[in-house]
Amino acid sequence: MVFAGSLRANTASCAKQLRSSHTRTLHTTAPRASQSLGTQIAARLASQRQFSTSLVTQARSSPLLSSPRWPGNKPPPPAPSEPENDAADSSSESVKLESADDESPAGSSGQSSPPPSSSSGGDSSDGSDPPSPSPQPTPTPSSIAKQSVPEVYPQVLALPIARRPLFPGFYKAVVVRNPAVVAAIKEMMKRGQPYLGAFLLKDEHTDSDVITDINSVHPVGVFAQITSVFAANSGTGDDKEEGLTAVLYPHRRIKITELVKAGEHTSTANVQEETQTVTPPPSPSPTEDDVAKILPGPVQTSFLHKHAISIVHVDNLVTQPYNKDDQYIRAFMSEIVSVFKDIAQLNPLFRDQITNFSINQVASNVFDEPDKLADFAAAVSSGEVGELQDVLESLVVDDRLRKALLVLKKELINAQLQSKLSRDVDSKIAKRQREYYLMEQLKGIKKELGMESDGKDKLIEKFKERAASLKMPDGVRKVFDEELNKLMGLEPAASEANVTRNYLEWLTQIPWGQHTPENYSITHAQKVLDEDHYGLKDVKDRILEFLAVGKLRGTVEGKIICLVGPPGVGKTSIGKSIARALNRQFFRFSVGGLTDVAEIKGHRRTYVGALPGKIIQALKRVGTENPLVLIDEVDKIGRGINGDPATNNLDTIPAPLLDRMEVLEVSGYVSEEKCVIAEKYLGPQAREASGLKDADVLIEPSTVDVLIKYYCRESGVRNLKKHIDKIYRKAALKLILDLGETVFPEPVLVASTSAPASSTSSDPQAKTIESQEPPANESNEVTSEESQSKESGDRKAVTTQERQPLKIPDDIHVRITPDNLKDYVGPPVYHKDRMYVSPPPPGVSTGLGYLGNGSGAVMPVEATSMPGKGGLQLTGKLGEVIRESAQIGLSWVKAHAYELGITKTPDEQFLTDRDIHVHMPEGSIGKEGPSAGTAILSAFVSLFTKTKIHPDIAMTGEISLVGQVLPVGGLKEKILAAHRAGIKTILAPAANRADIEENVPESVKTGIRFVYVEDVREVLHEVFRG
Repeated sequence: MVFAGSLRANTASCAKQLRSSHTRTLHTTAPRASQSLGTQIAARLASQRQFSTSLVTQARSSPLLSSPRWPGNKPPPPAPSEPENDAADSSSESVKLESADDESPAGSSGQSSPPPSSSSGGDSSDGSDPPSPSPQPTPTPSSIAKQSVPEVYPQVLALPIARRPLFPGFYKAVVVRNPAVVAAIKEMMKRGQPYLGAFLLKDEHTDSDVITDINSVHPVGVFAQITSVFAANSGTGDDKEEGLTAVLYPHRRIKITELVKAGEHTSTANVQEETQTVTPPPSPSPTEDDVAKILPGPVQTSFLHKHAISIVHVDNLVTQPYNKDDQYIRAFMSEIVSVFKDIAQLNPLFRDQITNFSINQVASNVFDEPDKLADFAAAVSSGEVGELQDVLESLVVDDRLRKALLVLKKELINAQLQSKLSRDVDSKIAKRQREYYLMEQLKGIKKELGMESDGKDKLIEKFKERAASLKMPDGVRKVFDEELNKLMGLEPAASEANVTRNYLEWLTQIPWGQHTPENYSITHAQKVLDEDHYGLKDVKDRILEFLAVGKLRGTVEGKIICLVGPPGVGKTSIGKSIARALNRQFFRFSVGGLTDVAEIKGHRRTYVGALPGKIIQALKRVGTENPLVLIDEVDKIGRGINGDPATNNLDTIPAPLLDRMEVLEVSGYVSEEKCVIAEKYLGPQAREASGLKDADVLIEPSTVDVLIKYYCRESGVRNLKKHIDKIYRKAALKLILDLGETVFPEPVLVASTSAPASSTSSDPQAKTIESQEPPANESNEVTSEESQSKESGDRKAVTTQERQPLKIPDDIHVRITPDNLKDYVGPPVYHKDRMYVSPPPPGVSTGLGYLGNGSGAVMPVEATSMPGKGGLQLTGKLGEVIRESAQIGLSWVKAHAYELGITKTPDEQFLTDRDIHVHMPEGSIGKEGPSAGTAILSAFVSLFTKTKIHPDIAMTGEISLVGQVLPVGGLKEKILAAHRAGIKTILAPAANRADIEENVPESVKTGIRFVYVEDVREVLHEVFRG
């Protein structure tokens, strides 16, 4: 906002031009007696329908408002011409809008410029010609300050206004949608009574053009004149008269005293920031006959009662007298003017509004009309609705100025914040642009001097250097040359260039011709394999065979070996041992739950972030072309993440893949093997990991045997390792608690000499974060010296110090025995190995099963009968195969009931009125597999013949419908469980005899008599031999 002399000069010049235009217009407009003023305005507005958004401006009183607007079309008598020198004298007057300090002293010759005529109404922003009023006498200078609006207008149409109130002297456009209100406004314009009351709605979310409750609007509003109306939309057809846009010019403040008539609720009059004219509206000049027809009181608005609108009784509100020279008023005005200046410097829109206000100011100095200054401040501010209404309701000038100043101050804060954000963004953009231009210039200079070549040239040279150091095969070399030539012809910004570059990156990072020397020494391989693993004879022999062939041929071919076995037996760790024995690099990745084949084979090159397959990634990672790659969890590929992570089943592996692999079965460990593994491998590792490497803390062998028998019965040693780790951790804790901090003191930390002084301070407050607010924006221009000093100050010294292990006294001796084992690992998990030690009742037999965790178990089979209809019921969480084995066993017994002595004749009906129930205890454990067939059939025969089976006899084997005993798997684990349970006799299929004699250790078979059978009759003969 410019308040200097230049603005005042421009203001005076604009006022002179407006005054001259006004004078010419008054004298050149031809009388048009055949048309009313409303008809002329409507005709002129029809050609000016486009109301552009413009400024909120104040208009002073006009000569055309010298008389009220009454109905009638009689032309007024002609008036004498105004002297030309009056216009010339008036055009030299100027308008001042300055602070109290700049106000001219008393007696100054500065006077206000006369306002432009009402003929300049309409859209003053586009400079179009204003609508011409009806012929009227030229007003005299003495009638300029005289209001032509009726001073007493007791009843008016009440129009609710949404969003923000209206202020006297400032135009607003409202949209009316209620048909009744639209009809009333049209009749008001026709009758020459274009006056209404505009009141702000209390609820900004309501939608109404009428007032149904007097409490729904603020009582204080404005008495406004409708200067022009036109259709609210430019549509055609039925929607042409949908709404009405009325331009209101508020004259004074009024207050509702009574709701005379309530209207019907429909829609809201929306305030539109449309055309804002700079002068008061024109009013028709009355004739003597019209004046004689004036009726007092509400008769002026009696015609409104026939419309469904709101009519209220109002009283005028007059601003309380004030002294414009009061120090408080002048102080408020000076501050408002100062805030206007500040806002105008930040917001160009405010600058235009203030210029418009100063041009149309009646008084020669803004300090002569403090009430209008307050209204102007509120009208141009985008403050809260409540604060603006408070300014409208305030009748005390100093209070109104105070409230207007508050609204204006908030506007200044918003403008300052917006300006600050704009400056920050501009500063960042300018800095980046500057850096970009400098970098481009630097590149050009270096390129001209030969100091630096183009980026693409350097990239191509890098690929050539990489390829020269690699021993690529001929096919790979050909592809590399083709891709490199393609890259040379592509622009660096092209998408294909990035794809080709990524492909060449991978092609030159594969270790072509980089081979790790292999060690084919059989002795070295045996030593490494025995150091890392105990047992696993089949796997070790296969590795030694592989090395022997390679030693004789001088080269080896890639082999795919598939290790199958229960969890925890060392399948993954044996891969590391093989790599160490061969002196190869080791790489492992898991395919469990993998469903995308591109993860293994590689993505298409055109994909964003495309990667080659896992094998290519392995070659890049290890840096050699002959690594040992371990693909884990092959049996769970494609099964999703919710699959069983512990299963090891060959059935889930695709047949073509399984056919290409050499399968090696890694069976579980027996108790003796677990004891040796715990003594040689697990114990020393756990003791060192617990900080007890040099301490005399030992687990006795008998304790390990108890651990294996009652805590860790799995085939693998993973659970055993967990328990041993827990024992040594508990032992470490007991040592610290028993000996105390005096024997194991906390070491004193020595501060680093390179650390800053602040880091060694003992003040705990020194490291407290006092505030999380971001620092204030500062200048972005930082010199290189400042940045270097800042980096050196922010660089933190390394204060990490490695703690040395504490030495345990030599007189400390800890032994973990079976008696105190419970204090370290808790109570036993397994309490007994079998349910029946003494002979069970008839219908109970003992079977051998293989659990999902890779261990064997002694599983009793119980059968009983009850009155029924010959049905078979199975319980114990049995799988489908076991259910079929029970059906087969029952059918075989029914078919051979006479041979077994169950029936007296071959044709006798059997089990027609009895139901059979078969149950396998420990129902929470799922049971599946065919190996329970012989045990179920023996339980049926025992039940029907009422003969007991000795509990020391256990059996396993699948049966056929004709009674043959078929081979089963998992015999090593089953026999181990029988050995642990004290079983004396085991009935096994004759087809498994070689497997038992070769793979089951003699220590497990000791004390057990094996009976190999081929038919169920042999099973029954052995079971019921006694």
